[in-house]
Amino acid sequence: MDDGKVFVARPSLLDELFEINHIRTIYHMFIAVLLIFCMSTLAVDYIDQGRLVLEFDLLFYAFGKLGTVTWAWVVMFTYTLLVPYYALVFWGSMYHSSTSKLGLSIGVGLALSAVQTYILGQFPIHVVVHYQLPPASRFIVILEQIRFLMKSYSFIRETAPSPRFPTFSSYLYFLFCPTLIYRESYPRNSHIRWKYVGVTLGMILGCLFYGYFILVRLCVPLHTQETNLPFSKRTMVLAVFNSILPGIMLLLLCFFAFLHCWLNLFGELLCFADRMFYKDWWNSTSFANYYRTWNVVVHDWLYYYGYRDFLWLSERKFRTAAMLSVFIVSAVVHEYALAMGLGFFYPVMFVLFAIFGVVFNFTMNDKRRSPVFNVIMWAGLFLGQGVQVCLYCQEWYAQIQLETQVTFWLKY
Repeated sequence: MDDGKVFVARPSLLDELFEINHIRTIYHMFIAVLLIFCMSTLAVDYIDQGRLVLEFDLLFYAFGKLGTVTWAWVVMFTYTLLVPYYALVFWGSMYHSSTSKLGLSIGVGLALSAVQTYILGQFPIHVVVHYQLPPASRFIVILEQIRFLMKSYSFIRETAPSPRFPTFSSYLYFLFCPTLIYRESYPRNSHIRWKYVGVTLGMILGCLFYGYFILVRLCVPLHTQETNLPFSKRTMVLAVFNSILPGIMLLLLCFFAFLHCWLNLFGELLCFADRMFYKDWWNSTSFANYYRTWNVVVHDWLYYYGYRDFLWLSERKFRTAAMLSVFIVSAVVHEYALAMGLGFFYPVMFVLFAIFGVVFNFTMNDKRRSPVFNVIMWAGLFLGQGVQVCLYCQEWYAQIQLETQVTFWLKY
């Protein structure tokens, strides 16, 4: 097989597209919608309470207990920085002089796996559950847990077969640069564009408030009313279709805020020149292409360490099994992040990803070239997002109602 991913200097696709006035107008339209959200919130608050004040109670609640999040992140980062690196150095320095190379490798591997399971496995879960972190803070801890696990695995996987030790500085750089594939060096830009950094940081903050207004204006009023209505097929169907608009807006917002703004921010600060964090997934005529192009950073990790290694171990005999294994792993990790972040297990994401996603991947494959299939792809995204937002919001309020009822009975 080839040596793996090759990094080259290239800008993000949206940065190139925003140079075209026609495309930039779409960006301006989303800013206009954000302004309308602000105006509507001010108008409603003025009518109801007689004051022009924007309150962000939900936002402050979601990002509460940031002190706990900070020290938990420091523990995970310090471990990921020191233990995998020096474990590899110890193994490499002892390997050639050891009388039992297999025993040394197994011993170091088991010891590192045990510590890894505790610090990057059990510890973040304990912090999230024991300290009862609010949703956004939970997601920060859990997503950083997943990121550190993927980074440390890539580092060990790429450097263990290497004949020379990696430098500590290259590993430190890798822990912050926007890729999950370790290399001793990457293509670098000559300088930092501080204006670009400022604009990108402003867009991240704008996306944060955008998501807040979508939840407050479109999701909370809809689903708080539904909790008081008796369940029926009609109310469920209406709830799903009423959730499509906020669902697709949140999907686009997450894509733009994280895959474009957040990763480009770190790429610019670290002079990381390869900015292909995504491709033109919006033009996909197949779900297979959509999965490959939506998040190139994670796809590369799954492809090289999941799909390709599976084929290598099986001598290229089980391609379908390799693809299914990648889907299952991805579905489990997505569902784990949602379950830990929201505080309850409700496998909507897993069913959509592991069942419908697999079916669409094989039925709507790369042979589909007609624009009709791009319409079908977008329709599937719309409906899938509507189902997820509807069911997760309903379960969130059901959990609150259940907790209130339990608290009432315990009190009286």
